[in-house]
Amino acid sequence: MMTTEPILTTWDGTGFVPERRHTKRCDAEFVCGERYFVEPIAPRNMAAHRFYFAALRDAWINLPEDQAERFGSPEALRKYALVMTGFRDERTFVAASKAEAFRLAAFMRPMDDTAVISVREAVVRCWTPKSQSVKAMGKTDFYRSKDDVLAFVAGLIGVSPDTLSKEAMRGEAA
Repeated sequence: MMTTEPILTTWDGTGFVPERRHTKRCDAEFVCGERYFVEPIAPRNMAAHRFYFAALRDAWINLPEDQAERFGSPEALRKYALVMTGFRDERTFVAASKAEAFRLAAFMRPMDDTAVISVREAVVRCWTPKSQSVKAMGKTDFYRSKDDVLAFVAGLIGVSPDTLSKEAMRGEAA
């Protein structure tokens, strides 16, 4: 059974050579002479990654009271911000009537507490946040989504994205 965890390799000019720690797994999962797709995953700057989550935590702590009740955690805030900044998957359902659309939306709400569900006439839209995992979101999209999310949450707390960033950096240094 092939796993989905990445295998760290080195390009030697003629092919990819797995790091020694992956040799046993490669022997078990691959067949000599067979062809396999290789998908590069660009590494992320982990300091920037940690900073992002620190800034989200700071924003969550500083939410105005009316917003604080809406988001139970920095993670909930992050996922909502992803949806609202367009980093989302969308599913649209057309119901038989407006009343049926509201029943469908009420049924869907408990299925995913991170979903943003809207009803307009007989149409129900369900938006869920895209994953920001390394595997699911490439480096370029991750940094774009990070910037958009931080700008969005900075707006919720009434500060500029630069101010939010400076406060997060100050917290990281402490």
